[in-house]
Amino acid sequence: MGTDPMEVATKQAVKQKLAQSVAFMQQTRNLSLAFLYGHSIVLYRVGLAFFLVAGLSSCGNLASSGLNGAGLKFGANVTPIREIKAEQKNQATVYIQGKVEKQAPLMKQWAYQIDDTTGKIWVVTNQKSLPEGSEVVFKGKVRYRSIPLAGKEVGEIYLEEE
Repeated sequence: MGTDPMEVATKQAVKQKLAQSVAFMQQTRNLSLAFLYGHSIVLYRVGLAFFLVAGLSSCGNLASSGLNGAGLKFGANVTPIREIKAEQKNQATVYIQGKVEKQAPLMKQWAYQIDDTTGKIWVVTNQKSLPEGSEVVFKGKVRYRSIPLAGKEVGEIYLEEE
């Protein structure tokens, strides 16, 4: 069996080139997968955030819910403080929004005077240490405390947070 040295050299050269090509393709594949792996997580997170925001905003109409930046209006059903009447039988549930003007610690609760530019009202709540000047929203029942003084009624309405 005579093997031509030229033929053997050619086969070895082809095998060597093939091995080099396979090694180069594996390195390229590993690099591209590593590159895509690092970025696929970022794309996954961005995509997830997009679908989350899109889903939440499609659940309701932001304009009709009262969420807007101008005037810091949180809800369309916020009652102006001037419309809360000092009736002794009034125990309606209302939402108010305003700034904390004053605070007073009670036994197990806190009382905050809230000002919404239409009036002021005290709110009794379990929330502690709301800073003065902070914008807040409360939901509570309207309460009236009768205070007869020298034959006159000087009672006051307040809100008890629910």
